[in-house]
Amino acid sequence: MAFLGTIPSTSNVVASAITGTISGTRLPTGSVLQVVSNTKIDTFSTTSTSYVDVTGLFVTITPTSATSKILITGLVNFAAANDVGFFRLVRNSTAICVGTGVGNRLSATAQMRNYPDSADADAAALNFLDSPNTTSSVTYKIQAASAPGGYTTRFNSSADDNDTTNRGRTASTITVMEIAA
Repeated sequence: MAFLGTIPSTSNVVASAITGTISGTRLPTGSVLQVVSNTKIDTFSTTSTSYVDVTGLFVTITPTSATSKILITGLVNFAAANDVGFFRLVRNSTAICVGTGVGNRLSATAQMRNYPDSADADAAALNFLDSPNTTSSVTYKIQAASAPGGYTTRFNSSADDNDTTNRGRTASTITVMEIAA
């Protein structure tokens, strides 16, 4: 970091100008080092009972330090046609911020239950602090699954996605922030 100008001993002027950059290693713990965000505005649906990537709902970041934390925030709009829909947060190929699946219960970040003949949709907020322990590129993404029986899990639309005035289309977003540790 370079300072231009002088600081008189009797003045409260700190400096006339500051130029240069501050490296991430010199910023205090908790500082935001970088922010990357992605917004999905189109729809996606699946009938798969196994998790699949939600097309376009991902973000990639390359941490500047292996000790950095990554704060993942976002809003995911989704719906389940006549049964239950699930989604989970994934780092590269590893599910994170999920509950423990026991027996027949699916491990998920969020789930949405929709009763028959309902077009309800739901929004789930993301807020998770991850420790990827790397300086390699990391991709955070949303994966979706549906309940068995041919049911559909939809993103950014109502459960039935009917073209009527009482249905809407929404957007989902995922944002990651590298935090100095």
